[in-house]
Amino acid sequence: MEVASTQLRPLEAPRRVTVLGSTGSIGCNTVDLIERNPEAFEIEALTAHQNVALLADQARRLGPRLAVIADESRYGDLKEALAGTGIGVAAGQDALVEAADRPADWVMAAIVGAAGLAPTLAAVRRGASIALANKETLVCAGALMVAEIARHGATLLPVDSEHNAIFQVLETRHLEAVERIVLTASGGPFRDLSRKAMAGVTPDQAVAHPNWDMGAKISVDSATMMNKGLELIEAHHLFGLPEPQIEILVHPQSVVHSMVSYIDGSVLAQLGQPDMRTPIAYALAWPARMAAPVGRLDLAAIGQLTFEAPDPDRFPALRLARQALCAGGSAPTVLNAANEIAVQGFLSGRNGFLNIAEIVERVLEAIPAAALNSLDDVQQVDREARSLACRLSNGG
Repeated sequence: MEVASTQLRPLEAPRRVTVLGSTGSIGCNTVDLIERNPEAFEIEALTAHQNVALLADQARRLGPRLAVIADESRYGDLKEALAGTGIGVAAGQDALVEAADRPADWVMAAIVGAAGLAPTLAAVRRGASIALANKETLVCAGALMVAEIARHGATLLPVDSEHNAIFQVLETRHLEAVERIVLTASGGPFRDLSRKAMAGVTPDQAVAHPNWDMGAKISVDSATMMNKGLELIEAHHLFGLPEPQIEILVHPQSVVHSMVSYIDGSVLAQLGQPDMRTPIAYALAWPARMAAPVGRLDLAAIGQLTFEAPDPDRFPALRLARQALCAGGSAPTVLNAANEIAVQGFLSGRNGFLNIAEIVERVLEAIPAAALNSLDDVQQVDREARSLACRLSNGG
């Protein structure tokens, strides 16, 4: 798959932008960059899950045409907060899809989890440029999404630091010259912890990522290394490479964001400080570049960069993700759904840290892989996997 084609015309300035998930970590960083370049952007819509106060504050500062809160019970609060501003207000899942369907040139897809699938698909179907920060969209419905992107002429710009790094150095027109791509991983907060010690870790410890500032769910995924498993599946769909050509390498410094190895022995890498504003800025300005207020890389000060293979025994999530990718069909959808529920169970204290991968494996074993022919199929499998994972998370 060619993720983005330079044959597509550059988007005109000022660029009309929608941010789906504007109050999360990715969304806030996107808003920060937009506010630093106000003449370059017009805001069509902003959306959030529950954080009315921050969404209203962003809306008053950026002046979007529409602000959407996913939690319908918060509609009145948002309407009151934006009274007199002239900004449209809506609530609910259908309103998220409506926001994505509005005429923005560029859409940041940063809604966490499977909830971001339908809005992202709506933006794809009108041929927008999609900055994809929601990896679950491609994990849950990769083949369907790739087909829709091709059908509607949409442009997909990866925002995950690893996929964005590969996007910058991958010669997509000459994939036959690619030997493999290498996704780097920090290893998370428990990189050196024994499996026995992991059994007793707390949610507070799991969300304390050593390098990146992320939300709770993504931070736990980093701690289990499931995030890297999801990124493996996402990379397969983004770059059209089979599972054996996608490698994962632990790199604690998070300076080399990923690499591409070519058949002539060349290895091209993208390096930078661990700051999500760099890949967001690359996607926001593509095919040009824009200034970003990030620290500049000083390799002499860093002194050394280290790499090691991930431990499959301590981090079984990587094995489960590879198995799901190889099984194909609905297996990655099941993997993602079960993981979301298991992570919620851990964060709420219903199950332990090691139970996360155990629950995911049991759900994968119980629900055989099947073909996915529509979004309805994806949603049905997602519901079934979540239901089983809930029962297991509650001790069933």
